Amino acid sequence: MIAVDTNLLVYAHRPECPLHDEAKSCIAGLAESGRPFGIPIHCLVEFSGVVTHPKIWKQPSSSREVADQVSAWTEAPSLRLLAEEPPFWAVFIETVAAAKVTAGAVHDARIAAACRYHGVTELWTADRDFSRFVWLRVRNPLLAPP
Repeated sequence: MIAVDTNLLVYAHRPECPLHDEAKSCIAGLAESGRPFGIPIHCLVEFSGVVTHPKIWKQPSSSREVADQVSAWTEAPSLRLLAEEPPFWAVFIETVAAAKVTAGAVHDARIAAACRYHGVTELWTADRDFSRFVWLRVRNPLLAPP
């Protein structure tokens, strides 16, 4: 299963982002393919914080726009929201230890652990920091389209 990281969600939502059309097309392609794909809940929360931030955008997205966008994504029948259930903590701690993660990279470890817990084999992201999680295939679909 493929999972989608926060940055691709932001690029797909904000038209002023570089590669907006490509990101939007990648996510739409996943949704339309019928293949199971996932979005970690943490990425949706982070997405909401980024696109509504007034120091990042001249006109930040409204809470309603965020809700509408997330609803549009979650309407895809093949989407699985990757929630952090109680056994997740053990997977998270193991992921942090195995990758020797500290400080800001803990947020990436949280996403990687959610992927691991839910059986994700590939993460689509524009972030290069995920290479430390050797068991997770990382791909930037904006540079090498699927």
